Amino acid sequence: MLFFGMPIEVLALFFPLFGALITGFFGRKLGDRASQLITCGFMLALSVVAVMQFKNVALDGNNSSYVLATWIQSGDLRANWSVMWDTLTAIMVGVVAIVSTCVHIYSVGYMSHDKCQPRFMCYLSLFTFFMLMLVTGDNLIQMFFGWEGVGLASYLLINFWFEKESANNASIKAFLVNRVGDFGFALGIFGCFMLFGSVEFSAIFDQAKNFVGKDIHFLGMTLSALDTVCLLLFVGAMGKSAQLLLHTWLPDAMEGPTPVSALIHAATMVTAGVFMTARLSPLFEYAPVALMAITILGALTSIVAATIGLTQFDIKRVIAYSTMSQLGYMFFAAGVSAYSASIFHLMTHAFFKALLFLGAGSVIHALSGEQDMRKMGGIWKVIPTTYVLMWIGSLALAGIGIPGIYGFAGFYSKDAILEATYAAHSGVGEFAYWMGIAAAFMTAFYSWRLIMMTFHGTHQGDHHVLDHAHESPPVMLIPLFVLATGALAAGLVFFDYFTEKEAMERFWREALLVLESHPAMENMHHVPEWVKLAPLGAAISGIVLAVLFYGPWKGVPAAIARAFGPVYTLVYNKYFFDEIYNFIFVKGAKVLGRFLFQFGDNKVIDGLGPDGISALSKTAAAQVSKLQTGYIYHYAFAVVIGLVAFLIWMGRS
Repeated sequence: MLFFGMPIEVLALFFPLFGALITGFFGRKLGDRASQLITCGFMLALSVVAVMQFKNVALDGNNSSYVLATWIQSGDLRANWSVMWDTLTAIMVGVVAIVSTCVHIYSVGYMSHDKCQPRFMCYLSLFTFFMLMLVTGDNLIQMFFGWEGVGLASYLLINFWFEKESANNASIKAFLVNRVGDFGFALGIFGCFMLFGSVEFSAIFDQAKNFVGKDIHFLGMTLSALDTVCLLLFVGAMGKSAQLLLHTWLPDAMEGPTPVSALIHAATMVTAGVFMTARLSPLFEYAPVALMAITILGALTSIVAATIGLTQFDIKRVIAYSTMSQLGYMFFAAGVSAYSASIFHLMTHAFFKALLFLGAGSVIHALSGEQDMRKMGGIWKVIPTTYVLMWIGSLALAGIGIPGIYGFAGFYSKDAILEATYAAHSGVGEFAYWMGIAAAFMTAFYSWRLIMMTFHGTHQGDHHVLDHAHESPPVMLIPLFVLATGALAAGLVFFDYFTEKEAMERFWREALLVLESHPAMENMHHVPEWVKLAPLGAAISGIVLAVLFYGPWKGVPAAIARAFGPVYTLVYNKYFFDEIYNFIFVKGAKVLGRFLFQFGDNKVIDGLGPDGISALSKTAAAQVSKLQTGYIYHYAFAVVIGLVAFLIWMGRS
């Protein structure tokens, strides 16, 4: 069925844009309530279509492609603005639509006292539109369009409360750090066009195997063509998905309103890099060095972020570092060619991490904006619904379940990643497995550290605030129940589609490519039993220790911090990445800028240019003015001298 000349599944992708344009241009006239109804209405319609398309495409196998327009046609460079529906697209559109809809509805209550509600809803919808463009494109140019669009929208959302200097700094930091990654992504796109003569996925994938063993020469170096291009593309993924070295923007981005954290930094934008790696699997499969680098960096990211999460006290920052750690899991799964497990965890993580962020927002809402867990405690009876929902999200994050019977969402997806990583039977795979086990222990520990400090014990903050604490309204709780349903059931319902060979072949069809030489997903079903049970044992151990340390043994954490003072300081200060980058890049840029301004601009350009010519003119004029003495005999003498000179010149000629 066509609407405005387009199938409904294509038109629906523009619903968030329609909502953004209406509220952006007419929000003040429409008012808060109308703006909320319009944007939420469009998002609900999108979610319905997304669920229908998931069944139609992923489950029933009806892939499709629709070209909206020819976007770029210049010589050999051709890029369409198109919509490609395959299983990977259907999963991502479904995740983006459902989570974004929940966030839109939640924001009606959370932002109810804000003076700029239409602007906020506009930004949310605009972000959603760009994310949809990113995941539905059939070429690198459209992906890059959505990629940059979500970067712009995230800047606007992080800086929504622009009156706060911290929000300004955080948004600029996020924008600039992502530009570093995006520059690498752009170079990767250039490299793809140079090698394959096209930016369209189908053309690139068809030719990829022909470039195995081919080299390129750059600055006197001989480099593997596919590895180089894939590493450049992965630099883009590092920025968007907050991988180690380009991760520093993510915790600072918590300066934005909590719904922003749930939408951007849990379920959508930060997973763009994971999606890109899976989408380009037919290219990455032929780049072993790139896959090895992805595995190692993902493993390091998971463990570094987990250690930092152990020491933080801001409730949103703890969850933010948890997000960074889980993204590391997704990447090292992709690094051992377990793309299906990676996307499985992306999907389940979207539900329970958005649930945790919005649950944290409910806590902050109840405590009048307080985010420091040291000033919380003893509130589980005050907000019991939020408490139960936070337990569900935390159990899913920790990966708790009963083998062979039932598990929360993370139990299936995280364990699938770890089993596949071990089953890769490679050095980097084993390294990633043990880093993942250690991170699983820490994840469970800091999750229940958050639960214990926030909800149990004695309230440590302002008791006047506690007296006025209250449960969130239904408009904020209903989205949490939707997300909790995903955290409870998504892993169990979709496990076979993402892990079992026959079901995977029917489900994925040609959306992913895994070479026969990379059998991690097939071998994961044959790993020793202890490999399967180790993640659950690590998680339960972490929970038990956290309950003891922040329950009856309250003095132990402080004693450990004192005993390992230098290590604790290092981890608490986030390994001083910010300070190092500030010294090298920020201060370095200021020193360079000051030198170029004072010497290059003032002394060279201005000194030899406008200022120099002006000074020379003034000096010459001052010297000439000395001849103007006012004495007639001086002037007569000058005339005589001039006449003599003229006669001599005429005589010579």
